[in-house]
Amino acid sequence: MRDRPLQLLDWYDVHARSMPWRVPPADRKAGRLPDPYGIWLSEVMLQQTTVAAVRDYWRKFTARWPTVSDLAAADDADVMAAWAGLGYYARARNLLKCARVVVADHGGVFPSDRDVLLTLPGIGPYTAAAVAAIAFDRPETVLDGNVERVMARIHDVHTPLPTAKPHLMALAAALTPQDRPGDYAQAVMDLGATICTPKSPACGICPWRDGCAGRIAGTAASLPRKTPKKAVPVRHGFVYVVRRSDGAWLVETRPDTGLLGGMLGFPGSDWSDDPRPAPPVGADWRRLDATARHTFTHFHLELTILWAVVGSDSMPEKGFFQRRGVFTPAALPTVMRKVHDLVAESLPFGG
Repeated sequence: MRDRPLQLLDWYDVHARSMPWRVPPADRKAGRLPDPYGIWLSEVMLQQTTVAAVRDYWRKFTARWPTVSDLAAADDADVMAAWAGLGYYARARNLLKCARVVVADHGGVFPSDRDVLLTLPGIGPYTAAAVAAIAFDRPETVLDGNVERVMARIHDVHTPLPTAKPHLMALAAALTPQDRPGDYAQAVMDLGATICTPKSPACGICPWRDGCAGRIAGTAASLPRKTPKKAVPVRHGFVYVVRRSDGAWLVETRPDTGLLGGMLGFPGSDWSDDPRPAPPVGADWRRLDATARHTFTHFHLELTILWAVVGSDSMPEKGFFQRRGVFTPAALPTVMRKVHDLVAESLPFGG
């Protein structure tokens, strides 16, 4: 058991994944730690999102806002537009709140203590531990889905998630070393992402294969067990796509709270079992022969698309017109981009 952290670190020194926000193990051993701002930004982006999807967003954000002070001073709409497509938009709102608190209350310097990090907006136990360990080499235990899977397998834990979380956290904490804790935190996550994968784990090349209770018992591939999920409901709604005769698009900024909060989108109805039509402007509405479908965390959404072309003097009751050249689908959240793409494929609206 005591040799496990050392075995994993030896493996990590050779097989560490390359990340734009990561300092390679050889450089860390030489004393160079990563920028806490970059680590915090990556961890917020990686919540519920894959590394492959995050890389370009992280590069875009750090190029445009190189420091937490730059981000704190950014316009909300610009940040929300840059986040578009990454999903879980409350993260973008909390990103701005957190950056502004770091600047206002901590002099633009991220605190290194996990308990202080927990007081910042949008930072929970996982993110606080990850930033403290990876950015500051604090011996904090980082428990994400990859680490849960690794712990369940090497200890052959059959208690289903989420009930098993406290037990898995205790097992992970028992392995967290005082020496190179930042590299170790990244190493165990890399192990889960590349070797101890959800399906077909590569046990033959795993640095922890000897003594892995799940491998020995033949149960590794079936772990961790999970409590069956409830069926995901389907909600419905109407979305209204309007082009003005001069080429402008009718859009709205959604309320700060709720799904897609603060994001740009097309006006629409409520999302429910029985949505009520809510046209934003008087027009000759036509129904598009296509449905926009999107899955959120807790429900599937099906949107009926209604479209119209209106005159240049049209005054909407909801939203505002964004002229041609200013409107860009890239600023829309994924579900609204799907609506735009369906309309663009079917109608001669142009750009």
